[in-house]
Amino acid sequence: MDPVDVVAVVGACAPERRRHAAEAARAAGRDLFPAARLSMAADPVEEALALAPWAGPRGAVVEYPLRAPVDEVIGSLLDPEGQCRLTDVVCLVDAAHLVADLDDDAPVRHVATAGGRRFWDETPRGLLVAEQVELASTVVLADWERLATADLSTVMALVSHLNPAARLRLDRPGLDAAAPGGDPAPGREYAARQTGVGWIALLNGTHSPAMRDPRVSSLRYEQVRPFHPGRLAALLDGPLEAGEFGTVLRSCGFCRLATRPGVTARWSHAGRAISLEPVARDVAPGLGDEDAEVLAVGQELGITGLDLDAAGLVAALDAAALTDAELLAGGAAWAALPDPFPAWAGVGDRAD
Repeated sequence: MDPVDVVAVVGACAPERRRHAAEAARAAGRDLFPAARLSMAADPVEEALALAPWAGPRGAVVEYPLRAPVDEVIGSLLDPEGQCRLTDVVCLVDAAHLVADLDDDAPVRHVATAGGRRFWDETPRGLLVAEQVELASTVVLADWERLATADLSTVMALVSHLNPAARLRLDRPGLDAAAPGGDPAPGREYAARQTGVGWIALLNGTHSPAMRDPRVSSLRYEQVRPFHPGRLAALLDGPLEAGEFGTVLRSCGFCRLATRPGVTARWSHAGRAISLEPVARDVAPGLGDEDAEVLAVGQELGITGLDLDAAGLVAALDAAALTDAELLAGGAAWAALPDPFPAWAGVGDRAD
């Protein structure tokens, strides 16, 4: 049996997301599986996989609640052995509230997957919103009419910086619902259309957003020295959160903490929330695979924000790295540094 084509609709604004998904399904003759139905299950992602294959020949529009992490949604629908084929990820963004949504650190409880097991986890709302915008193949701005022209320009440029590869559309209820994200042709796959999110493009040197605005900017930060965890935490909780260098709305990439040697962490930050999670350990000599590539030598971050003082921000981040004296003191001295960040399970680090 041929896989069912699926358009996934995500977004933090439930009323706009629900309306758009319903209009898109009706206009394209697709079956609709609403978030209200998926939310009856503990895991909306698994529930969608069970329901979508029952859609008719035109395929399905699946509206996901915010607590369904978009990376889990995409991974489930791109399974080559599955019964679904993801053709589009449409993210509904409330244009007037995008900045506030990215800055929202309220925890959202959801099912997560790691190491082949599933468990309950919590993710700040702003991080979920940021990843929805970054991983969408189409971003639709709702309620954009409420914004002044200059503010709309800022929001459109922000979306374009976060996801240069996405198609950006203004929501016109009832006028262009037949093309929720340009109703994709049967058999066309999402993976062939999504070429990379903003922070990855920044790290790769290919960041070229189509929409620009004087208030919106992005930069790539690099530093070979590991961070001093105490100074980094003080920077994040103090000057950065207070907006001394402008409003940093999103930063993502890889980092290293001096107290946790040999481990590269994924840095994911949105608004007032940050997550540092280990993603790779250096291979020790004599353990084989000495030719394996190190994921990151030091810090590699893609940063996007409003009214950024790029020079000031870079200088502040540099000051959070080890000094010459600290670097020369060696690993034994690094181990004694204050480390206020949460411990990493199974990594064997030391944290206060």
